[in-house]
Amino acid sequence: MDIKSGLLKKDKRAAARLISMMENGETEAINIIKECYSMTGHARIIGITGPPGAGKSTITDRLTKQLRKAGKQVGIVAVDPTSPFTGGAILGDRVRMTDLSTDPGVFIRSMGTRGALGGLSKAVHGTVRILDIFGMDYIFVETVGVGQSEIDIVRLADTVVMVMVPGLGDDIQTIKAGIMEIGDVFAVNKSDRDGAERTAAEIEAMLDFNRNDKYRPPVLNIIAKDDAGMEKLLELIENHWEYQNKSGGYIQKKANRLKTEIMDIFRDEVMKTVYGLSEDTNIIDELVQRVMDRQTDPYSAADKLMNEFRKNRQHSH
Repeated sequence: MDIKSGLLKKDKRAAARLISMMENGETEAINIIKECYSMTGHARIIGITGPPGAGKSTITDRLTKQLRKAGKQVGIVAVDPTSPFTGGAILGDRVRMTDLSTDPGVFIRSMGTRGALGGLSKAVHGTVRILDIFGMDYIFVETVGVGQSEIDIVRLADTVVMVMVPGLGDDIQTIKAGIMEIGDVFAVNKSDRDGAERTAAEIEAMLDFNRNDKYRPPVLNIIAKDDAGMEKLLELIENHWEYQNKSGGYIQKKANRLKTEIMDIFRDEVMKTVYGLSEDTNIIDELVQRVMDRQTDPYSAADKLMNEFRKNRQHSH
């Protein structure tokens, strides 16, 4: 099967195969994305993040069902911690969304973090692009926690839903300001539990304290498993999208995102070349030894590495 034509014909197997190739860093996958890039830009990307156990998968599941009722095509990228044994994703979000997985208008992909620093966001970026080319109207990117890698991932979303639950107590204070800043809509799930109103009030107070821009994220109490408040949540996501378009914030956000992506790709290419150089010539180990022996310093060593990199680029062109 020709993967590119399969993708354009909306063949799910072709999309799944291409995503696997992208995860493995295969050049062919990148070439297909390059050739089809002009077809991207139609999908709305929604990040769903928050602490483990907050019910993110249930929320994604319920929102997807609402969008499917409205005739929308939905992609779901669930980012799981990796099993150290198989390299696969262990939380098995697909298991929780079994009724969705048989829906022809839904494409679900779990991605393991694979312990690759920065490698994950690259694979997620590629997967989102592929699902966009595939013709999805909405793409959910659901992360497992609220660490740095999650922040990097949700930065690629147009709208970020930060999911909280009652009973986090002091944890809500430790959820860093940086994470509060990436939320565009705050959903307090499991609001049938004690303390739900207080949790919402604490988030409101933190938003008062942290935000200085014109848009103020709404805070909504929901019970996802009972579908309570889910229509309202989708409405708030839509409102944020409209606000961004009217204020011009969307264009700015997109430009910043692309700038980061281009620089990340560039940095990866440079690192690959430098490590390749080192394997061929052992240059990094030699420089490390010279710095250890105080024959040179780290700055001069980096300059030397840069010069070798430039020479290598000249020879290769």
